[in-house]
Amino acid sequence: MQATTKQTYRSFQYFYLAAFLSNGSLFPLLAVFLQEEKQLDPVLVGLIVAAIPLVNTVMEPVWGLLSDYTQKPLRLLASISAALAFIYLFYDHYAMLLIGMLAIAVFQAAVIPLSDSMALSFVEQHKLVYGNIRLWGAIGFAVASFLLGYITDFVGTVDVIFIAYGLFLLLALPALRKFPRQGYDIARVSMKEGLHTLRKNKPFMLFLVSNFLIFGPILANNFYFGTFILAAGGTLSAVGIAFFLGAGSEAPFMKLAHMIIGKMSILHVVILSAAVSGARWVLYMFDPSLTVIFITTIIQGLSIGLYVPAALLYIRSAAPSSVQATAIALYSAVGTGLGNALFNLMGGMVLEFATVYHMYALFAATTFIGVGILFIVKRMMGAAKGKRGVA
Repeated sequence: MQATTKQTYRSFQYFYLAAFLSNGSLFPLLAVFLQEEKQLDPVLVGLIVAAIPLVNTVMEPVWGLLSDYTQKPLRLLASISAALAFIYLFYDHYAMLLIGMLAIAVFQAAVIPLSDSMALSFVEQHKLVYGNIRLWGAIGFAVASFLLGYITDFVGTVDVIFIAYGLFLLLALPALRKFPRQGYDIARVSMKEGLHTLRKNKPFMLFLVSNFLIFGPILANNFYFGTFILAAGGTLSAVGIAFFLGAGSEAPFMKLAHMIIGKMSILHVVILSAAVSGARWVLYMFDPSLTVIFITTIIQGLSIGLYVPAALLYIRSAAPSSVQATAIALYSAVGTGLGNALFNLMGGMVLEFATVYHMYALFAATTFIGVGILFIVKRMMGAAKGKRGVA
């Protein structure tokens, strides 16, 4: 590996570490902050956390189109998002809490997607492994959630999560100087043409539905898992430990993802990891002990560390090369955006009228429906291969 390539590779790793240290400081305890510190009802909490992925879905392509294909927009977006996080501490009224979080989300929306676009282009060009970059994000998220759990317990307030979020995001900025001058692919394709082509691809469209049903609960769990730990009798430190074990377990699986996918088909890996997620939600329905919860968080590496790279590989293989950028954007919008938002909102509504255990019953049901759809996708692809073989 050439010296300049190695420096860029290390810069990507450092950026992912710092950026996810930032995310890991804020999002695991955001719902707890809104409920405990700001005394909001669960439905109102659900509305705020649901608004974040919806804004991300809208703003991600907007920032991409406004990008000049360099790393410069990332510096601006990360800096403003950090500044808004510091200000957020002074909001008390619900309207300001909602508007303030929307403002953070507007500028935070494209930080990771723009980085992903550049990182994927870089590793493909130099024949490197994306998982070796992305795993540093998992490490950062795990370390931050662990530290902030203990810090919030020690200082007696959850306010510090916003200070940590802003500081870590600012620490990520120096790495951007080494990023390659490549940008956001979606600006180079016709979205209308891409959607028209992809709409005819039935296995692809069904995969998007399954991703909505499977990945939505996974992401919503990141917001409500702290509430679940507290309901099980844990402390804020316990929340940090649980997130540390869960996010930390993702790193080795992301490291091994390409090897595992190479030995199994991509869809088999997606089905396996999704089924593991569903089994975890079923277990959480029955009020397990903290010890059992800690043990099961470790399998998050299998359910997320494999699902994310495998799902992305399927999207790239299922879509024609001319519309792959649109396919990835659509995949992100449906799962990370709409699915995340809907299940965050539904989670808040269930908590308002029932319990956190009923919320996980909902997550389990939708996840296994998504797994069933994946088997249909697998059968459709098998039939298509058979026809090509006959032909």
